[in-house]
Amino acid sequence: MKELTVTELFDLDETIAGEIFEGITYPWEVLPKIGEFIVNLGNTLPEDEYEKAGENIWIARSAKVASTACINGPTIIGKDAEIRHCAFIRGNALVGEGAVVGNSTELKNVILFNKVQVPHYNYVGDSILGYKSHMGAGSITSNVKSDKTLATVNTPEGKMETGLKKFGAMLGDYVEVGCGSVLNPGTVVGRNTNIYPLSMVRGYVGAGSIYKKQGEVVEKQ
Repeated sequence: MKELTVTELFDLDETIAGEIFEGITYPWEVLPKIGEFIVNLGNTLPEDEYEKAGENIWIARSAKVASTACINGPTIIGKDAEIRHCAFIRGNALVGEGAVVGNSTELKNVILFNKVQVPHYNYVGDSILGYKSHMGAGSITSNVKSDKTLATVNTPEGKMETGLKKFGAMLGDYVEVGCGSVLNPGTVVGRNTNIYPLSMVRGYVGAGSIYKKQGEVVEKQ
């Protein structure tokens, strides 16, 4: 399904992780590769722009990192990013330029494109967030199905198998997720789409739309 492909969801000029998507059709295919990719990329970053702050941790010298944040590697924090009080980065995380990771937000196995905001009490795991996407306070990605079976993506054309046990959400560029929403395993949201607060989202939500509730998705005017 073309709408779910990397090129339809993301502007690859807005991440230093563009190479990981080479030869990839669907973005979730890169989830098992993020950690190794970060280590290889980190070792090539210029020392005048990035400081190696620990084992497999590279932080841009222009980034702002609160002393109370906990950062485990492999991790890259991009230029002018802001890591706020009590943020918890568990590892396998690439935080884009100008991105915000806020108070009590937890990241694990993620790529955040440039200017992404996860600023208040968010959990983002096994996910990719496109350019300038934003998750409202308390919104999370749920990355494991309750029955522990492999994640699938529900589409109008049927279920797509991913082969992954852990798969949170793929958010296209400029996606807005309302406060308190839960993005269930295998969620894919197209570019320029808004998710209403307190939503429970599953499967594919088309680009340029407004998700009001399950079964009620309207086109943006």
